[in-house]
Amino acid sequence: MSAALIVYLGLAALAANLPFMVERLFLIGPKVAAGKSLGWRLIELCLLYVLVGGLGLWLESRVGPVHDQKWPFYATTFALFVVAAYPGFVMRYLWRQPGN
Repeated sequence: MSAALIVYLGLAALAANLPFMVERLFLIGPKVAAGKSLGWRLIELCLLYVLVGGLGLWLESRVGPVHDQKWPFYATTFALFVVAAYPGFVMRYLWRQPGN
């Protein structure tokens, strides 16, 4: 595995966990007083999946011709992106905070 691929996968894992770590809407918007709901976090997760996928597509086009992909590829990569988001989900919703 090349260093660029490792950096890209690390960036994808970080992007998958960002919706669960940041209380701002779409990472740069206003801070929500009552906290973001799970729905907003899932919308952000989908948006970040598209952005990371677009970055991967751009990087692939810089190296050579882009391979055609059908829906199973996108279903699999989205499932992997959701699995990468699991640590952030656990820290946000399942980890018991002291005093709660």
